[in-house]
Amino acid sequence: MARRSIEDTSIVMIGAGNLATNLAKALYRKGFRIVQVYSRTRESAQGLAQVVEAEYTTELSEVVKDAKLYIVSLKDAVLVPLLPRMVVGKEKALWVHTAGSIPMNVWEGHVERYGVFYPMQTFSKQREVDFSHIPIFVEGSSPENTQFLKEVAAALSVKVFEASSEQRKSLHLAAIFACNFTNHMYALADRLLKKYNLPFDVMLPLIDETARKVHELEPKAAQTGPAIRYDENVINGHLQMLADEPRLQELYRLISESIHQSSKE
Repeated sequence: MARRSIEDTSIVMIGAGNLATNLAKALYRKGFRIVQVYSRTRESAQGLAQVVEAEYTTELSEVVKDAKLYIVSLKDAVLVPLLPRMVVGKEKALWVHTAGSIPMNVWEGHVERYGVFYPMQTFSKQREVDFSHIPIFVEGSSPENTQFLKEVAAALSVKVFEASSEQRKSLHLAAIFACNFTNHMYALADRLLKKYNLPFDVMLPLIDETARKVHELEPKAAQTGPAIRYDENVINGHLQMLADEPRLQELYRLISESIHQSSKE
């Protein structure tokens, strides 16, 4: 299919959260036609719709029925219960969800054409991201649907991959460790620094260098710190400092043991 016809695809965004907002903006900037945005809250639906020059609705029954592509980006717990209602009258269109942990076959028996469009990145409404190097993983219910989704993805990013539902679950799990858990460590570090009246931004050069290193080294080879050699004097001193926070103390101990064991494998 020609690029022009790809960009002429009429798209409805079901959801206006962090991922949906960034994806809709990226598609809009590339010339795709976002015709409507649905969200259960008017503020979210209207806010995103204004940015991408689309109509908006807060009622599933009012979602237009003549779009070619419906992109569903809702919380996992919400998507499945709403699915039968959202597809009514639109069963012949192409439907995709953006979830890492939900299999493609969730669509089976509800629509004729379906798939998954999974950009693997952390998204916030307040911060726009450059999609050009974000890995986008697609899966389609037929070779034709897969190819179509790959072409849509290729308009946004140079990193487009096919991935099965099982592979995508593994990607999502790995991303939790690499992103969500890492960010939680930043939050814990921030809490500790505040306790001693120190600013978090003193950590930024350390964080940046750690991230840069794994572009060049395997993560295991980039690991530093007392846990590798299990320096008990340092580790026990740190555990003593955390005596008033037993949960944090236990977390420190478990991660230190994990680092030490991994270094020997």
